[in-house]
Amino acid sequence: MAKQKSVYTCTECGGQTLKWQGQCPHCQSWNTLVETIAEKPVTRFSPISKTGQVQNLSTIEAHEEPRYPTGLEELDRVLGGGIVQGGVVLLGGDPGIGKSTLLLQALSYMSTHQQVLYVSGEESAQQVALRAKRLAFNVNAVDLLAEIQLEKIQAVLAERKPAVAVIDSIQTIYSEVLQSAPGSVAQVRECAAQLTRLAKSSGTCIILVGHVTKEGALAGPRVLEHMVDTVLYFEGDLHSSFRMIRAFKNRFGAVNELGVFAMGEKGLREVKNPSALFLSHHDTQVPGSCIMVTQEGTRPLLVEIQALVDEARSPNPRRLCVGLEQNRLAMLLAVLHRHAGMACYDQDVFVNAVGGVKITEPGADLAVLLAIVSSFKNKPLAEKMVVIGEIGLAGEIRPVQRGQERLKEAAKLGFKRAIIPIANKPKQSISGMDIIAVKRIAEAVAHMV
Repeated sequence: MAKQKSVYTCTECGGQTLKWQGQCPHCQSWNTLVETIAEKPVTRFSPISKTGQVQNLSTIEAHEEPRYPTGLEELDRVLGGGIVQGGVVLLGGDPGIGKSTLLLQALSYMSTHQQVLYVSGEESAQQVALRAKRLAFNVNAVDLLAEIQLEKIQAVLAERKPAVAVIDSIQTIYSEVLQSAPGSVAQVRECAAQLTRLAKSSGTCIILVGHVTKEGALAGPRVLEHMVDTVLYFEGDLHSSFRMIRAFKNRFGAVNELGVFAMGEKGLREVKNPSALFLSHHDTQVPGSCIMVTQEGTRPLLVEIQALVDEARSPNPRRLCVGLEQNRLAMLLAVLHRHAGMACYDQDVFVNAVGGVKITEPGADLAVLLAIVSSFKNKPLAEKMVVIGEIGLAGEIRPVQRGQERLKEAAKLGFKRAIIPIANKPKQSISGMDIIAVKRIAEAVAHMV
């Protein structure tokens, strides 16, 4: 028997090389090459389009694809209004976060309107039935297939032609044309490509469940994210009952949308007012606490930023951020020293975004800075006040996007005062809210109490 030839495949781009090296020669990524079995080339793909001819774009009749509501408004929000016919959705998340529960709950609702199929590669049919019974889901019309072979799954999908099919998970599916084990780079890429083509040709919406690595990225090749139409991440603290689902790619809707759920005994419950999750309830105003309005997709969210400044006991003061970027904190402290005359080089600085939310936008700069100043001076900020604004290296306060919507959301929740960039000052006053527009950091610090 001939010895099996092995190659090294990049998990980021899928490129192959005969020898292992620290850097991928194709995409220049480091430490991404894994050993796989060399596969024989097999012709197995067919075109998505029924006609292989060149067509004029203006003559092609375009129509809006119908959407299937999932029964969960927060999930529909992230998807852009529902599941699109023939679309492929990739859902990733940590183990035990609730991916299977979420999809089983959505299928139990959709089964009353469309034919659905749940393909389980990780659990037996009895285990899935036990979960549905424990959560009291209505699964009378939900079809179940416990199978991991791709060819058999394709045959069932072609026979039954369901409107929505869930593959749980893509890392457990294998194809007979490849010799490598399930979960390998070649198998994941092959199975995802075949299922994507099946979805485009048949009109069945396929939802793929993907595992994540310890770094939080989807396991398998990065090209998996490029194949599908929508990439969703299911995240949250395992010690908390709240879960957040976020869209990182969506061909049929807006990206960076956020849906919030609460895990309960009967499955996932939608949270209609997520701002209440990210706000702490203090009896009195406390130093180091500042409320900001962040924008997640089309939804404004109120988040509490907490800061603690304490005298350093070591030669190297600590800088710790939870939910915020640590490098940006170092930049803000330098700007604070240079343009506001407040030195923190001998202080430990800790910053936390309450509720486990991750803030990536620069509009949180001013809130972080005022929380640090409040903790440093041990003076609480004014009651019922929100802060938004991006800070530049010259000490100026830059405008943020959708400033009007953020202020209206804060006013709706009962906030009476706001410190905003002067470029975001509304032309018409917002009822019940005193708006302070500032240009520089020194002005904002002067108006914080």
